Amino acid sequence: MDELTTPAAEQSGSIQSCQFQFKGDGTEYFKIWIVNILLTIVTFGIYSAWATVRNKRYFYSNLYIDNHNFRYLASPITILKGRLIAIAIFIAYSVISQMSPVLGLGLAICFLIAVPWIICRAQTFDRNMSAYRNIRFGFHGNYLEALMAYIVWPILGVLSLGILMPMAILKSHQFTIANTSYGTSRFDYKATYGDYGIIMLTLIGAGLMLWFVVWALQFMSLAPVSILVMIVGYFALMVYMSTSILNLMFNQTEIEEHRFVAQVPAVGFAKVLIINTFLTMITLGLYLPAAQVRMAKFVSENVELNVVGSLENFTAAQAQDSNALGDELGNVFDLGV
Repeated sequence: MDELTTPAAEQSGSIQSCQFQFKGDGTEYFKIWIVNILLTIVTFGIYSAWATVRNKRYFYSNLYIDNHNFRYLASPITILKGRLIAIAIFIAYSVISQMSPVLGLGLAICFLIAVPWIICRAQTFDRNMSAYRNIRFGFHGNYLEALMAYIVWPILGVLSLGILMPMAILKSHQFTIANTSYGTSRFDYKATYGDYGIIMLTLIGAGLMLWFVVWALQFMSLAPVSILVMIVGYFALMVYMSTSILNLMFNQTEIEEHRFVAQVPAVGFAKVLIINTFLTMITLGLYLPAAQVRMAKFVSENVELNVVGSLENFTAAQAQDSNALGDELGNVFDLGV
């Protein structure tokens, strides 16, 4: 696959494949990772903001496409301020809940109402602090869209006994991707309910077959074998779900005329995951930085961007107002944003 868009391609508007590359090194990142941990412990957590920035900058700066790398622009001080405010809010909520359960319930309801706002602010901060070719990314999601994507649709998915769960997952991904911009250009996400439905139906069918095999083995008094089959089976289902959704998200994403193409193989993904897990366990966690680098390299090697013409035609947008509070509230309250 070609890594560069040639001048001829720019003039003719032909499609060129630009391969993503991750040029990080496990040993190099381990040094950053271990220093971050030690300094975070010594400073009683204060250095964690600097650790977050150093970690993200390493991965961003080592991710390349078309011979240009990404950049992470956040300031550690900004993250520290947001983190301290988020922790203070969490402590106040915990204390008030202990003193008055009624007030605690009221605060919990207020927090639930604020969740869509927190998600929007976290996404906005994350995009604004990301750049490629000196052009920043942006985020344009609003409160109502976040409310529907992360609260209303998941509830409908449960109430419909799972029938609408593919739609709930679609809406959350659509909210994240379609509201992202690069400069003045918005990303477009073309996935459908059917795309997610096929993945979910495959998982359900394979899960039922796995349950039947495990039940049959137990019925034949082969309990140890059934446990092994169950572990391997659930691992295979997890790998299938992860790679299928990852490929779907990339393959259905466009920006202007440019399209992402992903072919992350399930077998290769499983191999990397098994090796990473095994080495991380036997090294008591010390292999974790190298594991993260290995996975980043594997995924990037299987993702490319089909460029029509050139990537130099994007225009920078006006900077959005953002801070780290929403991002840190999401982390403190484990919202996964």
